[in-house]
Amino acid sequence: MAVEEPKYTALVSDGACELRRYAPVIVAEVRVTGEMQAATNAGFRLLAGYIFGGNNARKSVAMTAPVTLAASTGTKIAMTAPVTLAGREGDWIVQFTMPRQWSLETLPVPNDPRVRLRPVPEMLMAVLKFSGLTSPPRVARKSAELAAWAAERDLEISGTPSLARYDPPWTPWFMRRNEVMVQVKG
Repeated sequence: MAVEEPKYTALVSDGACELRRYAPVIVAEVRVTGEMQAATNAGFRLLAGYIFGGNNARKSVAMTAPVTLAASTGTKIAMTAPVTLAGREGDWIVQFTMPRQWSLETLPVPNDPRVRLRPVPEMLMAVLKFSGLTSPPRVARKSAELAAWAAERDLEISGTPSLARYDPPWTPWFMRRNEVMVQVKG
């Protein structure tokens, strides 16, 4: 069964890197603290609770991909899909992108006040695709590769990198689809 992903147009494709224009989306997000993997798990559980009926309508909302994780910066959070983390080490934002059929007006209200729904406007993102595991050192290396690729193309980064994971944890490590993403000015 196919899982919905955010819509984008690839403007430049260069090996594992792309420049993409993402359509506007609505995200459900939560701020969590801790080391990267523990924060991902905690954020995922909170958001899964919301989409599996932990809301005022007791309705399920379809799961999408990716789940993004970004370090929390206290400023605008770069869009990643579907769960995102951004910001300082130890303070994270985890996001699920809501299915396109929903609007802010029609999405059920989360029961947990830590879950926040918000619109994300169209964005221009530099993206590096990779498979395998997502340890903090590996994500840092991939983020540095993406920054170098963007610099070579005179793309001005305007955010912190996010990690987007597309596969469930039971997917064999060598088959996992991941991306690091960062917003660029354009």
